[in-house]
Amino acid sequence: MKATVKNLDNKDVGSIEMLDSVYAVEPRRDILTRMVNWQLAKRRSGNHATKGISAINGTTKKPWAQKGTGRARQGSLRSPQFRKGATIFGPVVRDHAHDMPKKVRALALRMALSSKQMDGKLIIIDEAKMADLKTKALAVKLNKMGLSHVLFIDGSNLDTNFVLAARNIPHVDVLPEQGANVYDILHCDTLVMTKNAVEQLQERLK
Repeated sequence: MKATVKNLDNKDVGSIEMLDSVYAVEPRRDILTRMVNWQLAKRRSGNHATKGISAINGTTKKPWAQKGTGRARQGSLRSPQFRKGATIFGPVVRDHAHDMPKKVRALALRMALSSKQMDGKLIIIDEAKMADLKTKALAVKLNKMGLSHVLFIDGSNLDTNFVLAARNIPHVDVLPEQGANVYDILHCDTLVMTKNAVEQLQERLK
């Protein structure tokens, strides 16, 4: 299929051929959900922890005699029923990441790109470059294009001026082609890709 190519001034400057196998795949909610959960699980630090009885400082002496006191039997003041005692079955430091087949990851990325294309939320531009490092100038261009919550995906070499100008604008993110991922694509309202990014992703995902 063919798509129109615009520039940052919102003018048509040509067209590009896009592979149906990458940008016209029928999205499946279950695949996209699995991928998003996989990404968010990998993002978790997993450094939550509580102290078990062996990790608490305190005496190991038996609090009182087993029998004859009229009180319930106890073996340690570090037990969970006592103040400052242990936590039973609390969270431990762990890795929340789990496996996801490479083919499923690639399929999910194709589906995410296709969903934006089918919703009319995918815009192709010739290049993402700025002559000067001016946030205000970029904000004016984005306003003219009607973009507010947007993700830009460029080729492997990002333009420094464009990246620095975009990072001060709320809800505007810029990623290289290698960093394109399902979560960020689905999270943004509009996806803007350069011709270079389209070609590189096609080569990677075809």
